[in-house]
Amino acid sequence: MAEIEFSRKIRAVVIDDSSLVRNIIIDLLQSGGDIEVIASGKTGIECLELAEKYKPDVITLDIEMPIMDGLTALEKLKQKNLNIAVIMLSVLTQHGANATFKALELGAIDFVPKPSSAMKMDLSEIGNLLKAKILGYFEAEVIRKTPKQKIKVGFFPDVKKLPIKAIAIGTSTGGPNALHSVFKNFPEDFSVPIFVVQHMPQGFTKAFAERLDEFSKIKVKEAVHGEIIEAGVAYIAPGNFHMKLVRKENSLRIETDQETLVNGHRPSVDVTFDSLRALYGNAIVGVIMTGMGRDGADSMKRLKEAGCTTIAQDEKTSVIYGMNRQAIETGGIDYVVPLNDIVPNILRIIKERGI
Repeated sequence: MAEIEFSRKIRAVVIDDSSLVRNIIIDLLQSGGDIEVIASGKTGIECLELAEKYKPDVITLDIEMPIMDGLTALEKLKQKNLNIAVIMLSVLTQHGANATFKALELGAIDFVPKPSSAMKMDLSEIGNLLKAKILGYFEAEVIRKTPKQKIKVGFFPDVKKLPIKAIAIGTSTGGPNALHSVFKNFPEDFSVPIFVVQHMPQGFTKAFAERLDEFSKIKVKEAVHGEIIEAGVAYIAPGNFHMKLVRKENSLRIETDQETLVNGHRPSVDVTFDSLRALYGNAIVGVIMTGMGRDGADSMKRLKEAGCTTIAQDEKTSVIYGMNRQAIETGGIDYVVPLNDIVPNILRIIKERGI
C-alpha cells in the first residue's frame, strides 16, 4: 500500500508484446487498490494510440517489441508533450542495457528488468518492484506540492577538517541521467577516488559504468570485490551487492557482500557511506542526489557530524526529491545546489580543505 493516500487511483497503461507478462503485471499493479490499469497493448503503435485516447498517469513500456519498439514509442510520446510518466521494462543483454539507458535519456523516469535466468527474479518480484516505483514516483509528486518542512539544524562538533581523500555519491530514481551530468564535469586530472551507489538491478550496473566511462574524462568502472583503490577512479556499486571499503594488506580495497537489505536496498547508500567514514574520517565530500526513499539520509548526517562536507541536489533539478529531501530535513547537509553546480562545489571544497 502507498504511504500517502491519493485523491484517486493512479491510471496506468501496460504495454508488452508478451501476453503472460502483461497479465501478470496488470494483476500485480491492481492488487493494492492504488493503481488502476485502464488499458493494455502489445506494440509501440498501440502505446501511442492508448496514450492519446486515455491520457493515463503512467505507462509501463517494453523496450523490445514488434512493429514499433519501445524507444521509438517513447520518443513519439515525448514529442506529443502528453506529460505521462513512463517506466521501461528491459531485458538483461548488452543491447537491452544500452537501450534502457537511452530510454532514460529520452525521458523515461525509471526501469525494471524483464524476467530472465540471468536476473534471478521471477515475474512477481518484478511486478512488485514496478508497483513500488510507480507508487514512489506519485508519492513524491504529492510531497512536492505540499508545504516544505523547516530544515533542521543539528549540533555538530568543531573538529579538525582533513584534506579530502574520497567523494561519496548516493542516488536512485533519476540518478543515471544526473550522474551523466555530474561525470562529464570532472576534470581529467581529478585525483580523488569516487564511490557511487546508484540503486539499480544486478547486471545493469556494469553496462551503466561502461556508459559513464565513455564520456567521462576520468575512469569509471563497476566495483570488483578485492580490488585495490586507485586515485581518480570512480567505482559504481554492483547491483544486488553492498559496497564497502576495507583496509587489507596495507591497502584500501573494495569489499562486496549480499548481506541484508538496508533501507530496502542492496546496494545501500548508508552501508557504503558508513564504511567510507570509518576509514577516511572526515576527509570525505558526501553527495546525495535524486531518488525515492530515505537511503543515505542517516549516513549523510553522520558524515556531517564527523566533520565531512555534505552536498544535496536541489528540488528543482531532481526527478524525485526524496533521498536528498530526507537528508536535508535531518540537518545533515551543508550545501543545497542545482545538479550542474555539484562538481564545481566539490572542486571548491577540495581546494579549500587541501589535498
